[in-house]
Amino acid sequence: MNIREHYEQLEQQILSPYAVKSAESKGRKCEEEKDPIRTEFQRDRDRIVHTKAFRRLKHKTQVFIDPEEDHYRTRLTHTLEVSQIARTIARALRLNEDLTEAIALGHDLGHTPFGHVGETALDEVLREFVPDARFHHAEQSLRVVDHIENKGKGLNLTWEVRNGILHHSKGKEDLGIDLRGPATLEGKVVRIADRIAYINHDIDDSIRAGLISDSDLPEECTKVLGHRYSERIASMVIDVVTASAGRNSISISESHRHAMNCLKDFLFERVYGVDHHGIVELREAGEKLKELFRYYMSHPEELSGASGEDLADIPTRARAACDFIAGMTDRYAQRAFKLLAGNS
Repeated sequence: MNIREHYEQLEQQILSPYAVKSAESKGRKCEEEKDPIRTEFQRDRDRIVHTKAFRRLKHKTQVFIDPEEDHYRTRLTHTLEVSQIARTIARALRLNEDLTEAIALGHDLGHTPFGHVGETALDEVLREFVPDARFHHAEQSLRVVDHIENKGKGLNLTWEVRNGILHHSKGKEDLGIDLRGPATLEGKVVRIADRIAYINHDIDDSIRAGLISDSDLPEECTKVLGHRYSERIASMVIDVVTASAGRNSISISESHRHAMNCLKDFLFERVYGVDHHGIVELREAGEKLKELFRYYMSHPEELSGASGEDLADIPTRARAACDFIAGMTDRYAQRAFKLLAGNS
């Protein structure tokens, strides 16, 4: 028995009956020889961490564009915080921590520069050329691991990791008992951990930016969740674990669901939806992304990694432009804006 087989045996003994066992994965699109040391989900995690897309997350906006400030979250630090919160919940519930970590580390690989403003801009400009098409970062994340990374060959990840990446996003949805979304409990854990992470770190960054103060947070939320950053995260994590323990579902209590939705709505009203400097700068960057997309649609020869004959039809060209722009870091996109301004 090799190390991997020994670990798979331990999973059968230790993990919850509701956890996904590595040896019972639905597998990969292309079958591969098993690794003698790592389980299937450990291999997926390692493949994700070594991608170029993962490294680029360190230079992609979470909420605030401020390259001179060291302490604001980026898309990479957000990903790491989601991973840590999700792993804590998964371990407490005896779920597959390796699967959970792989989904968490891969969930935002397809995110655009400039955060959700960039995502919205790319979605809108794409439909100028292909009205029935949509751009969503979760679908793009799956496209990254399936088709873009590894020189266009993809990573050949397991079905469970791919499913979790595709279905991680909630948008502004209520976090009640989720009957949709990921097929595994591990994927559902990442879905909730994503909300826990961004609510709390966006509050923390907004306080750092001087947009809000601790005293601005709605009292109905802080009574339930606490006043301090770490206190709120601990409260949310403990509540998810308590509400989900021994069950074939991932849940939160009604009091915490209401408090988390309250904080989410507060952020949309007081941070994301207010014309402060950071948001105005993001919106301007979003409009420039649209201009960049239109430019590449007229100059497909400048689309990196795509050949001219691949771009003969408009939908294929538009997809290539999405792939190229979504893969950009903030600073790469800003350099492209300057070049575009010089050519206009």
